[in-house]
Amino acid sequence: MKPIIGIMPLYDAERDSVWMIPGYMKGVESAGGLPVILPLTTDKDTLEAALSVCDGLLLTGGQDVAPELYGEERRPLCGEPCPTRDAMEEYVVREAIRRDIPTLGICRGIQIINAVLGGTLYQDLPSEFGSAVGHRMDPPYDRTVHGVTLAAPLADIIGGATLCVNSYHHQGIKTLAPSLDPAAYAEDGLIEGVVMRGKKFFVAVQWHPELRTDPSSRALFGAKNFLPRITTPSIS
Repeated sequence: MKPIIGIMPLYDAERDSVWMIPGYMKGVESAGGLPVILPLTTDKDTLEAALSVCDGLLLTGGQDVAPELYGEERRPLCGEPCPTRDAMEEYVVREAIRRDIPTLGICRGIQIINAVLGGTLYQDLPSEFGSAVGHRMDPPYDRTVHGVTLAAPLADIIGGATLCVNSYHHQGIKTLAPSLDPAAYAEDGLIEGVVMRGKKFFVAVQWHPELRTDPSSRALFGAKNFLPRITTPSIS
């Protein structure tokens, strides 16, 4: 049997529709998993049912996280949040930790995890942080624009202490949540990777491995503790 990976849905407010970037699905599939898009909902019975069948969770990119979630007022350059998704993912993150469900966060994923666990975010990096590093690249998005320095266990997963990454975000970690450890830094010092130790797998990155097919990007999806191989017992 393939491990089932529950993927957080993307939401298009203009079209009032749920959608998905194919790279998230392909990343999970290429690593041997079965990707399943979760419904966009705050109904706990529905989320309980979904979490009960998921072997892992993938927190995707998307709208800005509402500043209210980390105790700040929204500033003019903060993007429009998706309240349903914020509430849904707050519940999912807490349950993933409580149940020790292997979890991978990407872009917004690292931001919502940090906010839920008590950290804060830069609402707009260019105006609040300032850097010569290109954190919001122009297309195509499958190329690299800056480097990151990795620490264990992320370095062990990637297979090296440094990595060149793609980057498309205007928010980022300002104050790190107390229960998280930094695992990657951009050239300007911005935290670009985090882990929670003592869990089967709880890792998040700021860059976009779903938009690349190089070995380092695929390594995140195929990390053994995120996508364990599940086999059906033979009948004798």
